[in-house]
Amino acid sequence: MKDSDLFLKIEGSHRAVIVGYDPGLTVGIAILDLKGNLISLASFKEIRRSEIVSHIINYGRAVLIATDVFPAPKNVKKIASTLNSKIWSPYRSMSVESKIYIVDSYLQSIFTDKNSFNLPQNAHERDALAAAVKTYRDYLKKFQQIEKRAEKTDLSYNEIDSVKTMVINGTSISTAIDQIVIDGEIKKNDSNKLNKESKDIITYGNSESERDIQLDEGKLDGKLSNDPNRIINSNLNDNASISKLNNKLKSQQKYIKNLKLKNTLLEDEIIENQSEISKLRSKINKLHREYTKKILQKKELSSKIAMIKRLQEQNSNEKAKRIELEKKLESRKDISALELSENVVPVKIIESFTKEGIREAFDRWKIKRDDVVLLKNSEGGGSQTALMIVQLDVKAVITMDKISDPAENIFKKNLIPLIPASDLKINSMNGFATINSKSLKREIDKWNENVRDQRKTEDEKKLMNLVEEYRAQRRRSSDQ
Repeated sequence: MKDSDLFLKIEGSHRAVIVGYDPGLTVGIAILDLKGNLISLASFKEIRRSEIVSHIINYGRAVLIATDVFPAPKNVKKIASTLNSKIWSPYRSMSVESKIYIVDSYLQSIFTDKNSFNLPQNAHERDALAAAVKTYRDYLKKFQQIEKRAEKTDLSYNEIDSVKTMVINGTSISTAIDQIVIDGEIKKNDSNKLNKESKDIITYGNSESERDIQLDEGKLDGKLSNDPNRIINSNLNDNASISKLNNKLKSQQKYIKNLKLKNTLLEDEIIENQSEISKLRSKINKLHREYTKKILQKKELSSKIAMIKRLQEQNSNEKAKRIELEKKLESRKDISALELSENVVPVKIIESFTKEGIREAFDRWKIKRDDVVLLKNSEGGGSQTALMIVQLDVKAVITMDKISDPAENIFKKNLIPLIPASDLKINSMNGFATINSKSLKREIDKWNENVRDQRKTEDEKKLMNLVEEYRAQRRRSSDQ
């Protein structure tokens, strides 16, 4: 059992990860984060499912469980169900060649010298890593869109991970980002509220302490006032100021009378003002109810208008899809009819010699074994795109222009005839083409004969080189 420590270390069990899983007697597990970094690559012999789950959750939260076969095996489904993860599987089981290429290209992108790292150590680790990398590359475009839009919102790494997880589970990018931003604001407001409450508690405690101090000072003043010396001095002062106090008392009584009269007038004014306030509040409440009712009506109207627009757009999309599907159906009917003919062979067109172009042609025409395909544009094609067509096991490839040498070598190596379109009479109809079956057979036989001649010539050259080398060795031996 091995788990490499040459890669990125885990930064917490909440990280979202993609898990490549190769089940069997020996289990292969590859774990990538949503940045495409390889966190762990391991293989285990006769391991229990609970131990597999424990190993995965030690590195993060699995959002995708990837496999290299179609359909996904039962063991993969059970692990995905246990981890509450989504399953990714290819539309057809991956070939050994494609898995080797995916792993090699990935290791070359993360290591300058992949041979200095003993990875992967067996076929199980290779298959698991290939599945994980293929899954990550399928989602890479969406991940890049999320990261680009997240730059405008100052989202943290964990928040961006959360957005990617929501998008993987079917949420749109805009909705996911809005939800994460709203959750962040709620947490911030809760934190501010908690700080304010703590501050109020501290202020209240200080007020209580000050009040206690004031009460203590009042008690102290009461004790001092009971001192006999202070009482004697106070009586002497009172006898000296009685006359002044009587005069002051009369003046204050007159002032109090005037204040009472003024207070009565103010109370009457308060009553009038309260009555006016009550009337104004009634008017405000009425206006508020009317305003709220209008706002609710506008919101409901806006919601219905938005729903109508959404339904109209959905209807337009469905119509466009229906029209496209009808065209495809008609094309496939034409192809099916031609396949029954002995004189005409249908040719399925690949618009561009790229991975996307090949996938689009496969989805549209359902390219199968012994089909004939036409490359309209060979620009950008290489050995890997040629290998994709080879894996479809086609009968022949017709080219409109010169293809690259690496691609041509792949076709020759796998004995897939390459025929220039100028050597055939091609008829176009409904998005695909047809050729005469006899002409096609003649060109295929010619290509095979040329390839055999080339190989024969190469073999003769090799034989001559061996003979020359042998003669040279004999001459050197005789000279000695």
